Amino acid sequence: MTDAPPPVPIRCPASRLYLCVKHACDRVAALVALLLLLPLLVVLAWLVRRDGHPALFRQTRAGQHGRPFQLYKFRTMRADVDPFGDSPQTGDDPRITPIGRWLRETSLDELPQLLNVLRGEMSLVGPRPLYLQQMAEWTPRQRARLLVRPGLTGLAQVRGRGRLTIEEKLEWDVRYVETVSLATDLRIIRDTLRGLWRRSDIYEVRYSATRIRRSADATPPGDEAPQRASADPPPPAS
Repeated sequence: MTDAPPPVPIRCPASRLYLCVKHACDRVAALVALLLLLPLLVVLAWLVRRDGHPALFRQTRAGQHGRPFQLYKFRTMRADVDPFGDSPQTGDDPRITPIGRWLRETSLDELPQLLNVLRGEMSLVGPRPLYLQQMAEWTPRQRARLLVRPGLTGLAQVRGRGRLTIEEKLEWDVRYVETVSLATDLRIIRDTLRGLWRRSDIYEVRYSATRIRRSADATPPGDEAPQRASADPPPPAS
């Protein structure tokens, strides 16, 4: 049987010096990337606008220590859909725009978050920023993911991404906090680049262990989640 989670959030073992250096390097890297990618960003914004939608999607997310911030993305879904709706589970979701599908499957829709990194609200590597409303659903252990800045990519993204349930993603996020270091960050960046090349696990398979979609009712007793192939063992229950 899995041990019960600790009653209070774990502490991030990284030194204050490392986190300060990481923060400074993040902002410099984001500035350089924005300058180099400016022509691409302009073209992508034009392509989204050509579909008749605002180029940028803005949404309040939970940052470090739960502080709210405005996250930026290229818009991939129609402007008239619920911004807090379920994540698409296929590229054929009618809410996704034609250019939006390509942006999602190449992860180019995330590039505007370099602005969030430059502003100090995000990091290049860290747990993905989630909705403020979701914080109320987390256990004390899961809330430990808020000890570091959210990132463009993280451990959950290279350990299964769309194949993972929310419980598994949160556990990988906490494992990142428990092991954050330069070596960990470099491995995640390397594995992220490999994943972008393969374009795998883009869409959510199942939201949680009890719900197929976030808005759906819990799975009735006796119904089990479908088995999902994974190269990694499932994270422990939290």
